[in-house]
Amino acid sequence: MRISTAQMFNQNITSLNRGQAQKSNLLEQLSSGKRVNTAGDDPVAAVGIDNLNQQNALIEQFQKNINDATGHLSLAESQLGAAETLAMSIRDRMLAAVNGTYTDDERQSIADELRNSLEQLQSIANYRDSAGSYIFAGTNIDTEPFVTDASGNVHYQGNSGVRTALVAAGVAMATNVAGNAAFMNAPNAMGDFGVNYSAAQSGDFSVSSAKITDPSTYVPGDYQFNFMDDGSGGLELQILDASNTLVTTVTPVDTSNPISFNGIEVSLDGTPAAGDSFSITPQASAGIFDTVGQTIALFENGNAINTPAGQAQLAQLLNNFDSGVDQIRIGRSETGTSLSSLDNYTSNHGDVALVNNTALSLLQDLDYTSAVSEYQKQQLAMNAVSTLFGQVGTVSLFDYL
Repeated sequence: MRISTAQMFNQNITSLNRGQAQKSNLLEQLSSGKRVNTAGDDPVAAVGIDNLNQQNALIEQFQKNINDATGHLSLAESQLGAAETLAMSIRDRMLAAVNGTYTDDERQSIADELRNSLEQLQSIANYRDSAGSYIFAGTNIDTEPFVTDASGNVHYQGNSGVRTALVAAGVAMATNVAGNAAFMNAPNAMGDFGVNYSAAQSGDFSVSSAKITDPSTYVPGDYQFNFMDDGSGGLELQILDASNTLVTTVTPVDTSNPISFNGIEVSLDGTPAAGDSFSITPQASAGIFDTVGQTIALFENGNAINTPAGQAQLAQLLNNFDSGVDQIRIGRSETGTSLSSLDNYTSNHGDVALVNNTALSLLQDLDYTSAVSEYQKQQLAMNAVSTLFGQVGTVSLFDYL
């Protein structure tokens, strides 16, 4: 078979180019430390590497979301802890004022302390993070959540919105506690109604509960309870609605049994006297701010705290205050539970990332020993081809004549 000079040159150039490309590919692998730099290096491995890189990118985003959520929840947990500590101090002052030996000035001093504590509690509830966002405003992060009106009542201007973060595939976790859930919506310890006692009360009694027991027969509204002598040494109770219309009469009054009417059940502790009265008003929740405000008003009302009505009212306020503190604790507990869950997700993501990185290493990391050996073989082969090509290229017929 005859080989032309042009064909010989083309074959040698092709061989040199192929060897140079292989050398360049080995140099790229040695410089990057990776066996697979393009899909052409190993198409099957390239698909697996791409999938693993996508999973790691998603995990990295989850970790960023977890870090942000952890920061928000840690701040909320810290402030709720401060609120709980302050609330327990307020409760101690509420109990101290029950002391019947205190003068009006001493009770006023306690009322002033409570007012300062109330301002501190409101300041905690209006806390801002480093970005200036109100942490207890729901999703209205630019709106001050708790404001005081001209009458001294605290109102919530935030909403019940919950901000969430995606922390795992299909898992969105809350990163905040809405202020109304933490500070405003504590269940009324009395049940479904608030109680207003008459300042002229002489009997030693209080309402222990006032609940809606039968919604189908419940008639909404305010109700007045009047105790009077039944003429035979006992008591008669007349219950009037908001229009002063008689609803029912209970004779004789037995405080060991609940009083039932219009789907409502009212329980009493103690013994009322003829001429005593009280009223109930629908009230499903009791905000801790209002409870402290009402306590301050009671302490500032002269010697009212030492009357039967004052004692009954204070008992109700203490129960509602405890309910408010429980609400703060619930919010704090929820943040603690969420923080614990975030720690678990962080650990899980770390484990998955470790497995993925191990698989990536097996698929794409370069075996330097084999690569260097292969490079040297390619270099030797190219040198041989180049030498042979140079020698063959100088062969001439005249050398043999």
